Amino acid sequence: MKFRIFLVVASCVVSLITGFVISRSGSSTETVGARAKPLIGLSMDTLKEERWQGDRDLFVTRARGLGADVLVQSANSDDTRQISDVQALISRRVDVLVIVPHNGAAMAKAVNMAHDAGIPVLAYDRLITACDLDLYMTFDNEKVGELQAQFLVNHLLKERTKKIVRIYGAKTDNNALLYKRGQDKVLTPLIKKGEIEVVHEDWTQDWRPENAKKIASAAITKAGANFDAILASNDGTAGGAIQALSEEGLAGKILVTGQDAELSACQRIVNGTQAMTIYKPLSQLAKQAAEAATKMAKRKPVFTLGKIDNKKVEVPSILLGVVVVTKENMMDTVVKDGFHKAADVYRSLPDAQGSR
Repeated sequence: MKFRIFLVVASCVVSLITGFVISRSGSSTETVGARAKPLIGLSMDTLKEERWQGDRDLFVTRARGLGADVLVQSANSDDTRQISDVQALISRRVDVLVIVPHNGAAMAKAVNMAHDAGIPVLAYDRLITACDLDLYMTFDNEKVGELQAQFLVNHLLKERTKKIVRIYGAKTDNNALLYKRGQDKVLTPLIKKGEIEVVHEDWTQDWRPENAKKIASAAITKAGANFDAILASNDGTAGGAIQALSEEGLAGKILVTGQDAELSACQRIVNGTQAMTIYKPLSQLAKQAAEAATKMAKRKPVFTLGKIDNKKVEVPSILLGVVVVTKENMMDTVVKDGFHKAADVYRSLPDAQGSR
């Protein structure tokens, strides 16, 4: 049976609606009616990073608050294991599947398996490509890359060519490609003008900090201390790069970007070894995704305003905004939102610093 998106509105209102309604029915519909609570399957790439542990906890708490149960699986960044996790969740007859893919292309198989079982699929934060995906929820990831690159450009000296190192994310993560695309929008014109020179660049396998450290070390071996900044795509890769800089006595002397506003990154920012991070209000993403997944599990409509091409279909999408975080606005962003406590962020500084 072929399932697609439909609009449940009166014809006289259709012209005023720009969003979509997501609904998928099938063999699992009977389960929805028979089960006391809707059951959500959450298949995660990894739980090794602080950020993903937070997403899981926020998602599960909100879903349970809405009366749903959640089964969580973590694949430890292994495609084969994640496929097995999805098969296990399908065998448990979940009503909806939420996937944080390790490899967006590889997980197309998981989407197809779920659809064969009549189960709708929501891709969380990372796009799943080349499949008939039901819903995608994430942040504006090209904007993330633009903000990272623009911060770097704005904070480097203007009187000479700026030399930078670029540390990308995992090639298997579609978001890493989007971050690079956003960065390129800012950097490519300046590179062509000779205002910026990229002295070293590489992709970080599985986003692992130790792999980012190797890239930074290779850059130092190649260029010595003769570069101005490291454009790291997230806080994990930033942390790995800063470890390499520290070993050479360069930490705090080279501008380093990041993303995710991890506690360790915020601590590095207030201590001066990392220049910035991107705060993505994960509580909003996790809670809204839990709400959407619960509706999908109950076969209720979910409205979206955007679409993203996943190389097969235009996927109904919900994109959330992001914020640049620096030493100057730390208290007004991640601390004010309750994302981190001031006492934790400023732990290694005198009390007067943390009370600002």
